[in-house]
Amino acid sequence: MLRIHCPVCGLRDETEFTYGGDATVRRPAMDDPEPAHWLDYVFTRDNPRGPHREYWHHLGGCRQWLVVERDTLTHAMGETGLAREMAPLEMEP
Repeated sequence: MLRIHCPVCGLRDETEFTYGGDATVRRPAMDDPEPAHWLDYVFTRDNPRGPHREYWHHLGGCRQWLVVERDTLTHAMGETGLAREMAPLEMEP
């Protein structure tokens, strides 16, 4: 079982959370007419090996959205913070 550190509630079991997806994917602008950009956003995902940032929703506690760094090989948890306070990652175009 994973143990996730919530900045509000402290260390909790993963059963209190729901996975919210890849925190490194950026949504195209709403007025972006290019179908390829939307296709990539919806369907194309990397399968990272090692440290990776993910969204987690603390449904069984404070109900806050978190950004959690998790190693996809070992499931070791790294930095955790409230999603609204975490700086967006710089992505290459």
